[in-house]
Amino acid sequence: MSDGGTQRQILVGETADGVNLKLPVVELLTGRGFVTGKSGSGKSNTASVIAEELLEAGYPLLIVDTDGEYYGLKEEYEMLHAGADEECDIQIGPEHAEQMATIALEENVPVILDVSGYLDEDVADELLREVARQLFVKEKKMKKPFLLVVEEVHEYIPEGGGVGETGNLLIKISKRGRKHGLGILGISQRPADVKKDFITQANWLVWHRLTWDNDTKVVGRIIDTEYSELVADLDDGQAFVQTDWTEVDVRKVQFRRKRTFDAGATPGLEDFERPELKSVSDTLVGDLQDISERKDREQDRINELENEIEKKEKRIETLEDELSSARDVSSAARQMADALQNTESVQAELPGSSDDLRRLHEEIAELETERDEIRETLDARDERIESLEAELAALEDELTQRRKENEQLRGIVRDLERERTDANEADESGASEESPILQADGDDIEFGYTPVDADSDSDGESGSNGAGGGSDGAMTDDSTLVVADEERELAELFEVSWVRDRVTRACEGSQCSVDAAREVLTVFAQYGSLEVEPVAGRVNRSTIAVQSLLSELRTEGILERTGERTYALSDDVRAELTPSAGGD
Repeated sequence: MSDGGTQRQILVGETADGVNLKLPVVELLTGRGFVTGKSGSGKSNTASVIAEELLEAGYPLLIVDTDGEYYGLKEEYEMLHAGADEECDIQIGPEHAEQMATIALEENVPVILDVSGYLDEDVADELLREVARQLFVKEKKMKKPFLLVVEEVHEYIPEGGGVGETGNLLIKISKRGRKHGLGILGISQRPADVKKDFITQANWLVWHRLTWDNDTKVVGRIIDTEYSELVADLDDGQAFVQTDWTEVDVRKVQFRRKRTFDAGATPGLEDFERPELKSVSDTLVGDLQDISERKDREQDRINELENEIEKKEKRIETLEDELSSARDVSSAARQMADALQNTESVQAELPGSSDDLRRLHEEIAELETERDEIRETLDARDERIESLEAELAALEDELTQRRKENEQLRGIVRDLERERTDANEADESGASEESPILQADGDDIEFGYTPVDADSDSDGESGSNGAGGGSDGAMTDDSTLVVADEERELAELFEVSWVRDRVTRACEGSQCSVDAAREVLTVFAQYGSLEVEPVAGRVNRSTIAVQSLLSELRTEGILERTGERTYALSDDVRAELTPSAGGD
């Protein structure tokens, strides 16, 4: 995008002092956002307002709709509504994932991915996972600012339960998508149920009304303890907005009402009238239908072949039984014919009377006639056996051919399935790092947590931005701290059991590392009382992450509040840093 495009802002509401709240477009499209609030507090309205403004400005996005409440956006904007319900523009499955990503990114068509109508939750989960994967893969090459909105994000990345393959992919996008231009906005009623790694990675957050203790505690950890009570008193549509790109970190905002039809409103007694919705191109829907029809045709042909094979196998089984019976009859007939041929042995036993002899000759004649008939029957049976054997051989050849054809068709279907994943596997195995998307202020530093030695060069010298930068002389190469004109190893402070234990608990509560806490405490030991923003700047970390850590350190008695959003080391900790506290 041009420089002018990166500075574009959208109007979403008004602050408590009457100033319009405008949010930068690039930060919304490529950043990591989190919107939360209890039911009816306005969180879905806020997400819709942001979507309306981005659509109005001509920026496409993809909304994962878990409750079927975003189709109202089609009242004013041409969007592709895809899902399982008949009300959708097109019914899709996981096999459409690559085409959906292509439509959104390459054809600039906004998409509502409605997963609310799938009876099989596994199908809905696979659909979201494959669409998100294809967006991530394509953005590695395109680097086009694009926002993925996910409703009920706690269902995919829960705090207490296990995170599945889809949740891990969403976390991956939140951590690595920004450098490729792919942003994510997670929405949830219960912040306590959302994995904290996702929340602390966010660089813009909107806190609507929350009343449950577990949820308000999260507010206290991320913003400050005073907000854990204030957030419960917010009116509908009001929220505390927390961003990393402004000097004022937290603002109280009244978001405007959405312009489009509110499909998520609680039904009332009045008649429900569905608005007239804008439709997308018939060609676009036709391309998606072709994918569905092609898969249906291949599946129908497979079913047809499998039925035909089953019939052939039954016919072969019948013929084999008939052949076995025929062979048994043939063997018995041959034995009888051989016995009838041995007339000499019969005549040797004939009595002497002429009557008896005549009777026996007649009997022999009858037997010979019967023998000839049996031979004729036997010959006919032999011909039938040969015919059955030939038919059996032909059927076996045909069955073999059908099995080959069926396996070929199965291979085609497997190729269609692999088309969705081949591009991703190729990127993961051989793709090189591309240039990152710049933020609106030109800073390409990732938000979130960085290692302690992130700014160190190969000689061990620290950069000037860290709290321990060598430029101000506060710390030596072996991390000694100048306190009360005497050098003392900072490590000694953390060897004090009560300090170590409290810092560890604070880090666990804020999702920060102990190394990050050491850097922060070093800054306070060196400079005394400081506000959140200068501390964040000196340790080169997000203000949101630092605020969360400071709030926990204050709760544990390591820090104390000296003013609004201003902190300093507590008296007990300062005592540990003085020579009289037991130093050498």
